[in-house]
Amino acid sequence: MIVGGTDRYLALGDSFTEGVGDDKKHWPNGVKGWADWVAEGLARDAPGWEYANLAVRSKRLRHVAAEQLEAAMDPKPTLVTLYAGGNDVMDVGTSMARILQEYESLVARLAQSGAAPLLFTGYDVEVSPPLAPLRSKNHAYNDGIRTIAAKYGATVVDYASWTAYENPAMWCSDRLHMSKRGHKYLAGRVLDLLEVPHGISLKDKSHPPTTWKQRGYGHYRWYMEWVVPLIGRKMRRTTLGDSLGPRWPEPVRVPPKKGLRKLVRASLQATR
Repeated sequence: MIVGGTDRYLALGDSFTEGVGDDKKHWPNGVKGWADWVAEGLARDAPGWEYANLAVRSKRLRHVAAEQLEAAMDPKPTLVTLYAGGNDVMDVGTSMARILQEYESLVARLAQSGAAPLLFTGYDVEVSPPLAPLRSKNHAYNDGIRTIAAKYGATVVDYASWTAYENPAMWCSDRLHMSKRGHKYLAGRVLDLLEVPHGISLKDKSHPPTTWKQRGYGHYRWYMEWVVPLIGRKMRRTTLGDSLGPRWPEPVRVPPKKGLRKLVRASLQATR
């Protein structure tokens, strides 16, 4: 168990850690996400925790290494979470050997900081049959994550193996990012791994079956609202994260009561 006081938690990565899918209108970048929930859980259990979230949506491993790694090393962290590489896996023509080599270099640097690193496998999201070849790349990615974690003494949050995420309610409409329920569930599981008590429900709620018409309309809506714009961005060589910065770029002291919401409210009042 990690004990608070003067401890610091740093979250690195892409949209997964930024919090995309857990929409919060007035929060930085308009989202909250599992890492914020974890930071609040740490602070409630042991007041004094500081927290920075450097993750930005659409970032690849090279971006995490260039834009987030140095900031994570100074000031020295107590806990670091890293989810990165999912966007690299989805890019056409990328080499798994190269992806895992870049990933391992990140983990090696983080291990040198003396922090307790938490690494994540990638979930096999059931998106669409034409994207099925990505699953084999994702399996290779997950196997590599487990091997690298063992090599550097890191803890694996193996959410690729959790059946709770078979529930469609755990995912938002783009079918790639977790919904608010998915983010909260993940936060609870991470806090369990850290042996930090929390009040997040981890019950796998059932979901009603869908009709073939609902599934057909869902596929059409997903294609028009997410796939077509994604193809357009790739043709223009732009990403959703191009105009965004980290949500919590500098370590903030997380209030044990009311959590980060208290800091958001204070920021809103200061700008009025």
